[in-house]
Amino acid sequence: MVVNIKLYAKFLAMHLKVQLQNRMSFVLMTLGQAVMAFTGIAAVLILMNNNTEILGFSRAEVLVCGSVVMMAFSLAECFGRGFDIFPRLLGNGQFDRMLVRPCNILFQVFASTVDITRFGRVAVSLVVLIFAIQSVTITSYLLLLSMIASGMIVFICLFIIYGALSFFTTESLEFMNILTDGGREFGKVPFSFYGQHVLRFLTYVVPLACFQYYPSLFLLGKTTTIGYALYPLLSLIFMIPTYFIWIMGRRHYRSTGS
Repeated sequence: MVVNIKLYAKFLAMHLKVQLQNRMSFVLMTLGQAVMAFTGIAAVLILMNNNTEILGFSRAEVLVCGSVVMMAFSLAECFGRGFDIFPRLLGNGQFDRMLVRPCNILFQVFASTVDITRFGRVAVSLVVLIFAIQSVTITSYLLLLSMIASGMIVFICLFIIYGALSFFTTESLEFMNILTDGGREFGKVPFSFYGQHVLRFLTYVVPLACFQYYPSLFLLGKTTTIGYALYPLLSLIFMIPTYFIWIMGRRHYRSTGS
């Protein structure tokens, strides 16, 4: 474990050094990511005012929910980018080289790409979150951090499933973007907004609601039931089916011969 952490730190330093080679490009791309994040948040600011509520959530509370999802997704994109571009690794033969290295495959794919420019979105989400919590009462900052951390893990799991399905097709499956990019977009408001059927799907199948809607009820003081604070931990169960989908996909792998 310690060896992997040291190795990942070296990969991280290498990716940072490479991306900073062209600093102007790095700054512009980071700013571009920040602007994209802000336009998403701006839609909520335009459509809602201080007196508007969505299913009992005020504008500040909606911004807390939206910034949690945005920050979780952006961190997942930053550190889990290797799985997002995994079909490219299959097509150009890089995955074949990984198979002959004495290192865990999942770790190699995870460390293969780190997109630092995504911190532009993280920065905007953090500013919006700090702005929003000035107007609401937060019951536990530890719960808030666990929502972001578990959300990042859930989104990375979705990226891994996206990569695992590529073993069968060697091409990217765009429908997965409904759950990744779509999850980020839908998460700008509490997931209960989309109705009970969607909420059940995002609870029991793809647990996006487990780190956003349910814990936010306790975080924002809308319920005193402590069980809602445990939903971020429950969302981590999603790692189990994700791992088995990855193993199933890898067993199906056939080299493209590149």
